Amino acid sequence: MRLLLFNLATDEDDTVLGFTTGWIRALAERVEFVQVVTMRAGRYTLPVNVRVYSVGKEKGYSEPRRLWEFYKILARILRGERVDVCFSHMNPLFTVLAGPILRTKKIPIFTWYAHPKVTRILKIAHWFSDHMISSLSSSYRYRHDKLIAIGQGIDTKLFCPDTPAAKLDCPIILCVGRLSPVKDHPTLIRAVGCLSRVWSRCFKVIILGDAATPRDTEYVQSLHRQVRELGLADIVAFEAAVPPNRLPAWYRRASVYVNMTATGSGDKVAWEAMACGLTCVAANDGFKDTLGIYAQSCAYTYGNAERLAERLEWALSLSQSERLAIGEYLRKRVEAMHGLSRLAQALVTLFARATSGNNSCSHAAANPTR
Repeated sequence: MRLLLFNLATDEDDTVLGFTTGWIRALAERVEFVQVVTMRAGRYTLPVNVRVYSVGKEKGYSEPRRLWEFYKILARILRGERVDVCFSHMNPLFTVLAGPILRTKKIPIFTWYAHPKVTRILKIAHWFSDHMISSLSSSYRYRHDKLIAIGQGIDTKLFCPDTPAAKLDCPIILCVGRLSPVKDHPTLIRAVGCLSRVWSRCFKVIILGDAATPRDTEYVQSLHRQVRELGLADIVAFEAAVPPNRLPAWYRRASVYVNMTATGSGDKVAWEAMACGLTCVAANDGFKDTLGIYAQSCAYTYGNAERLAERLEWALSLSQSERLAIGEYLRKRVEAMHGLSRLAQALVTLFARATSGNNSCSHAAANPTR
């Protein structure tokens, strides 16, 4: 099987999309060849059966120039190589641009999308795609007539626990991800204020991430202001985002991970934290299947700072043996439901069905929670 893959960024140092190079490697192990067309390229190390073409965003090309480069690259690939299937990862724009050509050539299109935002481009990409793929059913907010929920794809070799350490005198609550309103950091900061009034022992909160866009700079400033106004500057610290290969060290330092996003977003960092053996407190109902028997203990109502403070107090109160037992359980759940090898094999199986003429992929067949 020869795969055409559309990507937003192919760069191992990208703090948001660096994980996609791992996905490409996992797919390359299972197919004959992968042609990657990416919006932006950076540093990457990929197998010899992968070729990467960039439309030039990293070179500062204008949008019209990038459009020209896209069609030039696509024409070169389709003219010179056999393409059996197209997989577009979080790039509905490329699906739309290539859709008419790929449809004419009867090349099946699978578009991955896991985000609460529904745009006109996404709706058109949905129409062109044979199937839409997402980590969870709740992570795709448009029509589900073509949807296959397949899990996230966490590299559990990279994201794994270290040798168990002694319980910290000053435990760390960790939050990882871009600093954007959708992540609901104000609720965490209010919860820390509540927790500081009832938890007499030392604890720290680290918010690891950067502004997603220049528009989010004001939002970040408001978070710093909120911390100062609540007198939490000695508890809450902000740290710059790091690439994926440096994240495990942060997860291993922490005692509990917290995720404040609403239901409707996969937010893979929570699964990364669980893969590293961290107890995870979350508002997103999409994590309940992974949390399993701990779902009730780890869940809080989105936006409810008081309830979040209660859950964080519970997590900090766990004994070392309880924390290790929860961490071991959650890691096994991530491996079984969201491991990268499992995801790559499931994708290739879906691609094979489509290219063999059996395009009746079912949600139940691919959903890891069934």
